[in-house]
Amino acid sequence: MDQTGRSDAAARRIAKLIEMGRDREAAELAVTPEHLATYPAQPTQGEPMQVLDQLDQLGPLLAGVVGGIRPDQLANPTPCAKFTVQGVLEHMIGGATRFTAAFCGVEPSRPDLSDVLTNFGPTLTGLTTVMHGPGALGRTIAAPFGQVPGDTFARFVVLDGLVHGWDLSTATGQPYHPTDELVTEVQAFADQAVEPLRDGDTFGPAVQPPPSATPIQRLAAFTGRKLV
Repeated sequence: MDQTGRSDAAARRIAKLIEMGRDREAAELAVTPEHLATYPAQPTQGEPMQVLDQLDQLGPLLAGVVGGIRPDQLANPTPCAKFTVQGVLEHMIGGATRFTAAFCGVEPSRPDLSDVLTNFGPTLTGLTTVMHGPGALGRTIAAPFGQVPGDTFARFVVLDGLVHGWDLSTATGQPYHPTDELVTEVQAFADQAVEPLRDGDTFGPAVQPPPSATPIQRLAAFTGRKLV
């Protein structure tokens, strides 16, 4: 069977699993290296941005946004369904704590949620440091949706962080200007990987953005956020 045939067969199998309510199995299939390899290559200009370079661009963006959040804004609602600003920060700290342990191959510790504004930076820096470590991206990571290669999971980390940064900036009235190059790379990955994970929680149904939407707004809408 040629590559197109494999892609069509995989897509049909994922669709069938979702139809049967077996979302987790669909997600596990979607993020295997074999399945990701069947997606059509995304057109790029020049060399694609490596995932660690994406991570290095993301870090200062998140630090800037979180550094600008006032304590009285923690209860603000965000475009991420069911989450306040406090909830997004707790989610990101908890995720970073688990992901750091996963990239190290150890059991995770309990995340420190006692002061989310203070603890966000050190926790995310710890994750970034580990992901830059020798062999980290070559590990197999026990993700919430199955076993995936470290390099692939790193791309989910960047996708999650980039969109949550937009959630936080929108909720607190701050500017948020990731480069078009970064957003284009993350959008290309999202186009490949998000569809089977649309469970209404991890990712909601895609929202149609207005013609005037910026690249980051289009990415946010693709992940189910309503633009406000």
